[in-house]
Amino acid sequence: MLSQRYSRQDLNGMIASQADWHPYPTVQEPEAWQSIPEAVRKHLMEAGDSRLNFAWPLLPATLFLDYSRTGARTPYQTPYYERRYALADLVLAECVQGEGRYLDDIVNGIWVICEETYWGVPAHVWVQVAGNTLPDHREPTVDLFAAETAALLAWTYYLLNDTLDTVSPLVRPRIEQEIQERILEVNRTRSDFPWQGNLGGRRVNNWNPWICSNWLTCILALETDDPQRAADISLLLQTVDRFIDHYPADGGCDEGPNYWGRAGASLYENLELLYGATGGQIDVFHEPLIQEIGKFIYRAHIAEDYYLNFADASALVEPEALLVYLFGQRIGDPTMQAYGAWLTDRQQILTQGLTEGEGVRKQSSLGRALPALFSLTEVAAETGTTPLLREVWLPDIEVMSSRDQGGSAMGFYVAMKGGHNAESHNHNDIGNFVVYRDGLPLLVDAGVEEYTAKTFGPNRYDIWTMQSAYHNLLPTLDGAQQLPGAEHKATSADFRWDDEAAEMTVDFAPAYGPEAGIQRWMRTIHAGRSCSIDINDQYQLAQSPGKIALSLLTPSEVTVQQDRQVIPSDGAGEVDKSGDSAQTGVISTAQLVLNSVEFRPGRSSACGVVYLLDHTYHIEVESIPITDTRMGTIWGTSLNRIVLTLEHPVTEGQLGFRITG
Repeated sequence: MLSQRYSRQDLNGMIASQADWHPYPTVQEPEAWQSIPEAVRKHLMEAGDSRLNFAWPLLPATLFLDYSRTGARTPYQTPYYERRYALADLVLAECVQGEGRYLDDIVNGIWVICEETYWGVPAHVWVQVAGNTLPDHREPTVDLFAAETAALLAWTYYLLNDTLDTVSPLVRPRIEQEIQERILEVNRTRSDFPWQGNLGGRRVNNWNPWICSNWLTCILALETDDPQRAADISLLLQTVDRFIDHYPADGGCDEGPNYWGRAGASLYENLELLYGATGGQIDVFHEPLIQEIGKFIYRAHIAEDYYLNFADASALVEPEALLVYLFGQRIGDPTMQAYGAWLTDRQQILTQGLTEGEGVRKQSSLGRALPALFSLTEVAAETGTTPLLREVWLPDIEVMSSRDQGGSAMGFYVAMKGGHNAESHNHNDIGNFVVYRDGLPLLVDAGVEEYTAKTFGPNRYDIWTMQSAYHNLLPTLDGAQQLPGAEHKATSADFRWDDEAAEMTVDFAPAYGPEAGIQRWMRTIHAGRSCSIDINDQYQLAQSPGKIALSLLTPSEVTVQQDRQVIPSDGAGEVDKSGDSAQTGVISTAQLVLNSVEFRPGRSSACGVVYLLDHTYHIEVESIPITDTRMGTIWGTSLNRIVLTLEHPVTEGQLGFRITG
């Protein structure tokens, strides 16, 4: 899309020079910084004051090695991030005050970061020839966080410019040298990083636009040679195109809404930087694909902070509000603009600023804080709303959602996915669905735990959250579950809707290997507008397994009420055994009453009832303890898994489930 339209020769006459590039006010423009709302300026100053005389955390070699020894990422990454957060806080405070009070601490931060052997994180050092050990200073490589670090320093360089010379005239040359050697020269000479998209295989994910947006910042802020600027940006356009040109036409982010923040949102940052640096000559915001990519974030919104979270995505997300607003403004989508304004209000940015305390930030980088700060006054005048769309259908990634009432969180919300099992951040989850009631979770996707070496290693699918057995009503046949890989996919995906109901159908038999013996497993989810959801499965097996197990995952407490038992009689009719003759633990047309349970402070799940239709199941309820910080902030201390077991099923039949309440 980009490199095909804008050649290197074209770029020579389009790109602003380094001296002329002026996207935001610098520290020498105090009037602009004083125009930021007073409450926000106050918070910026307080954040900067908290970093005065900052004790920059140590990053010793043994801490770097902790990842290769234990697989844990947070011991190194926590102090690593804290260095960068502190520098960003100090820079913004200096821009607001402009008196030089923070400069010594800023230079300390610049210097300690420049002294780091490796700007990436231990989990990404494997790309070096030396492998998963200490970083080799002789081989700089570009990962997400090397690029983020470079952009942080580039924005610091841009915003403070020659005021840094008052501390030492060697500070700016050091920034220039480190970024040239670690980012610009590396990207000019190497084309073998997976995020660049030159190696074939799977399409690139959020790494591509995320790194490119930071790379582009470095080019614009630091490269003084105009022909080299054009050459670098030409190469960058080719790289970003490998993300754009293979993106689903429906704009669906198969990585999920929190990853959209570094996929579609980072693409926007690239396009916005290019638009600004060329005076609007590079402009593809009118393209349908770019517009669809933007709209995904509000299409995935369920209610309040809940978002549709298939794969590794989290159920609770706080999108960067001003970025959403500005993206919507640029593509001319008033719905997205209003949604961005709604997020701004919900996150209390106009009164509470861009941070919520140590380590919790509403803008994830200095580069994102700048456009946010200088659009606050405009956004404050907007009326914010969230659309809460009644239906969403993304045919390319095969994801649907439907709610009882458009524009309201009341009633049922259901979403289901098809797709394939090689999506980015994939779980083996074809045919999975989630259900919310009155804006609160009832049947859920657990998401993902804190990243470790195992998360993206060869044993990824040993993790319980990745397995089909821990997703809603995905069958396990004598232990056989869904398998990873693009060949393990859905077929016959279809979605239909009208004012009376919405319905999605998908056959997920190919998601299993031959050992499962599934020839057909056609699932239909029917969402009426009358507070009920029906899941109807038609299956055909090559042979009868000993048992089929299906699960439901809920944050709610579970009470099993035995109502009656219905046993098929050799296909010739049904024998109804009610009352005292019902066998303990074996029920059909029974109720699973999902009671209210507090799983986050101040939040309670909705009540609902699941009816099991037409078959006899053995039912067990197990509690899955959650000790992981990432999942614990969403689901609390445990999730409940309801396991429905069907003994010696027939080879061809139907299963029915109804959710109501």
